[in-house]
Amino acid sequence: MKTQKVTTFNIIGISVRTINKSGQAAKDIGELWQKFMSEDILDKIPHKIDDTIYSLYTEYDGDYTQPYTTLLGCKVSNLDTIPKGMVGKSFNESNYVKFISKGDLTKGAVYESWVKIWKTDLNRAYIVDFEVYGEKAQDPENAEVSIFVSIIK
Repeated sequence: MKTQKVTTFNIIGISVRTINKSGQAAKDIGELWQKFMSEDILDKIPHKIDDTIYSLYTEYDGDYTQPYTTLLGCKVSNLDTIPKGMVGKSFNESNYVKFISKGDLTKGAVYESWVKIWKTDLNRAYIVDFEVYGEKAQDPENAEVSIFVSIIK
């Protein structure tokens, strides 16, 4: 596992407060994705850098077993205009460990990667962790998603 710096970035998108307990996060995050796709949120985000979709986990009440916020959106050049019903956040430069999740998104490939990450002994920062759904994630049955986990260096 290689550590890398991710520079400061801004995100605009939609969010939900959830918890991993009793399958609640799977339900809430699934509904968030459904809303993102069915309401064409991608096309409504102003100042997008590109169409890469980011799924962020932030505002942790402790660790991954406690409540946190999931934000689904895109990197933007600025937070000057945040549409009604959306949120905008800025995240400072930080150190991350990058994981690659490969497989069928419809069968929980990314979730399975997170289960493995939760079992690691990383010194996690619990500030913001995120998944990147770029070009290699276009085919959901044979996708590749990058997962960035913030660490205390």
